[in-house]
Amino acid sequence: MNKEEIFSFLNSDKKHDIDQLFSRADQARKDFVGDAIHLRGIIEFSNYCKRNCAYCGLRRDNKNLKRYRMDYPEIFRHAIKAKDLKIPTVVLQSGEDPWYKIDKLCALIREIKKLGLVVTLSIGECSYADYKKLRKAGADRYLLRFETSDPKLYKKLKPGCLLSTRLSCLKNLKRLGFETGSGVMVGLPGQTDESLADDIMLFKKFKLDMIGVGPFIPHPHTPLARNKTGTLEKVLKVLALTRIVTKNTNIPATTAVGTIDALGRQKALACGANVLMPNITDAKYRKLYQIYPDKICISEDALRCRGCVEKMARALGRTIVSGANL
Repeated sequence: MNKEEIFSFLNSDKKHDIDQLFSRADQARKDFVGDAIHLRGIIEFSNYCKRNCAYCGLRRDNKNLKRYRMDYPEIFRHAIKAKDLKIPTVVLQSGEDPWYKIDKLCALIREIKKLGLVVTLSIGECSYADYKKLRKAGADRYLLRFETSDPKLYKKLKPGCLLSTRLSCLKNLKRLGFETGSGVMVGLPGQTDESLADDIMLFKKFKLDMIGVGPFIPHPHTPLARNKTGTLEKVLKVLALTRIVTKNTNIPATTAVGTIDALGRQKALACGANVLMPNITDAKYRKLYQIYPDKICISEDALRCRGCVEKMARALGRTIVSGANL
């Protein structure tokens, strides 16, 4: 599928075209990654961030947010929880928080690896040398979303940041042997179908191992507060096209799609997604990790969250796998 075909599907409002796209994406998912659903347990260990992104509730200038940091033993305790829940991969996620030093993070990663878990990091932009240290310590995967491939829009959304720097980081991660993930928001103010088509082509170019596609959800304490939420239909179109174009990439049904639609995650799983990401962060922290408002499941404990995704998979005739090979 070339850029013109991608743009045509994104621009179409014909039910026949959309149904055909979703069916084709679901078949591609079956053909290339099968019926298995893989779990990634999210640990949101800090909501401090040095960045000031216009869309994000964790932005530096949001003075309405109570900040928190887990210490290293508490992060490790959450990793043990993941193992007990038979979640084979932990995703250590935070704002870009310089309080955490690379050498100490490396020591933490080495301890988590002793539990037999796969370690994914989502902690933002680092130097090549720091990425190298993290990889050597045993980190397996790294998530670094670029949100949009439009350089001008990127600059507006992320003051003081450059798309070229973000893409250089992704190249460094690939070079170091990380399984590398990225992703975009759909429905951003100023975003066009053409730029979304470019996003999907960039996914293909980078040969990403994991791609997250979710809606823009305006946060009341950001400069984009008055803008509209991205639509589920457009999110699902981008997700389906991403599956068709990238074939065997791992694609999560994100919490954000479940936030804008009660059946959003199930719909995403029906048109290309093959990953669920239960949140195993203690409830006292979840309500404070407000990238966007009204996130679902913020009051649930990890055990209930784990059970919920199991039921979701079963209802769709899919199976949760405990292996960590993907």
